[in-house]
Amino acid sequence: MAIPYGKQEITEEDISAIVETLQSDFLTQGPKIKEFEENFAQYVNSRFAVAVSNGTAALHCATLALEVNNRSNVLCTPNSFVSTSNAVLFCGGKITFSDINKENFCLDLDLLESKIKAAPKGTYTGIIVVDFAGYPVNTQRLGKIAKEHNLWILEDACHAPGASYINSEGKEIIAGDNTYSDITIFSFHPVKHIACGEGGMITTNSEEIYKKLLLARSHGVTKENMTTLSESDGDWYYEMQDLGYNYRITDIQCALGISQLSRARKGILNRQRIAQFYNESLAGLPIELPKVEKNKNHAYHLYVIKTNKRKALYNFLRSKEIYTQIHYIPICNQPFYKKSSLVTQEEFPIANEYYSKCLSLPMYPSIKEEELIKVVDSIKEFFQK
Repeated sequence: MAIPYGKQEITEEDISAIVETLQSDFLTQGPKIKEFEENFAQYVNSRFAVAVSNGTAALHCATLALEVNNRSNVLCTPNSFVSTSNAVLFCGGKITFSDINKENFCLDLDLLESKIKAAPKGTYTGIIVVDFAGYPVNTQRLGKIAKEHNLWILEDACHAPGASYINSEGKEIIAGDNTYSDITIFSFHPVKHIACGEGGMITTNSEEIYKKLLLARSHGVTKENMTTLSESDGDWYYEMQDLGYNYRITDIQCALGISQLSRARKGILNRQRIAQFYNESLAGLPIELPKVEKNKNHAYHLYVIKTNKRKALYNFLRSKEIYTQIHYIPICNQPFYKKSSLVTQEEFPIANEYYSKCLSLPMYPSIKEEELIKVVDSIKEFFQK
């Protein structure tokens, strides 16, 4: 039996929801989009949500709404997929990477704060932070740093819908509620918590940002607050008020998203149960297991171990049809980024050390017990040899 690192789960309820939409009047630009947005906003406790075609579109719309331009210099983690920082480059902005925390593999907030303070005032305009693997970043502390230096925060929570932490006042902060962030984005790629085939979501508590997102999603076109409407114009009239894109999502995808969202909490509990199984079963082996701070509710999109024998273990597991993955090659090491004049060139020893050892084990709610046992037994066999 082949075991992938991640896998979608499609139920009969999901299929029924899609069929119902296929038989309805709208396949796109219909009521399911608004329903999905409202349900998701409620799930993460955010005021507004805007659904788009994929996670990269969500990032691009977010940077447009934050008015990133050729005068912007944005701080970002190097430990993510390239789309996280690409969105800044799409807008002509500059990227400055900051190294990661060796315990949770997210942005190291101590290093970040030191980097900001060491630079001349006004050097940076914003921060993109990633809740890597489903680990919720302490946005309360990040928010304090950002506020002190007049920076916005874009939270990339593609790995972390449903993740949360308890802040210093004892309040639960949910990834995407934007208590401290300006915008949060999510992905609905098949291996994510909520699978729509493709799809993305942007949440914010700012009405101004929300309106910008709506324009960016659909060509900059609107039928609201029009400026040149005359008496000779009818219901057909619309205005393009900004330069936008076709980043619309379909009703078919949203119907699937609504169905998947209805069991999202159960999915996280399953992921946490799988993580606990790995923690207990792999303890004592010469590998480093994920660490989770107290008061953190980890969403476990990924279960990442570290080992000095990463490549050999990867190949050994592959020979047994256990397909692990590497998350991620540091963005700063990509050839395009190394040669780009829009990227501050530095070395990132912690991110590079992490990359040399990281390995993502199979993690998805529908994984069977016998498959988990096979993964664990194979890892033990490798190290016994």
